[in-house]
Amino acid sequence: MIYHGNRFTLREDASPEQVEEALESLRNQGRVIPSVKSFVVGRDFGGEYEWGATFVIEDLDGYWEYLTHPAHRNTDRVGLPLVDKFASFDITDDEDPGIGTKIAALHQKRYDGDPELTQLVSDLGEYTGSAAPGQHGGK
Repeated sequence: MIYHGNRFTLREDASPEQVEEALESLRNQGRVIPSVKSFVVGRDFGGEYEWGATFVIEDLDGYWEYLTHPAHRNTDRVGLPLVDKFASFDITDDEDPGIGTKIAALHQKRYDGDPELTQLVSDLGEYTGSAAPGQHGGK
């Protein structure tokens, strides 16, 4: 299993309506993307971020389905413009020592095929982790 997580802090000028639209879009991902086995979206406590979301996905094929699903693309469209600081991470019990590199390659493939997404990501104040362009998730 792969637990794909996002932690983020929104820009101060994000309206309550925009914030709710983005959070609902994240929740919708969990409800409608077939490869998502379970999910949680909510406040992030114990760190430097305000919000978080975690999606449980069975394998790399499911991860790719998750990344490319229209519900995920909608969250990118409505959510990323509101984000100031963003971090992504993946936790997995897969024993493949190359799994982190494979996850990073899926994200890079997605960026390579979607210039609009790449621009949205480049406009973020801070972006680190397994999904950040040019970074490798794992060893």
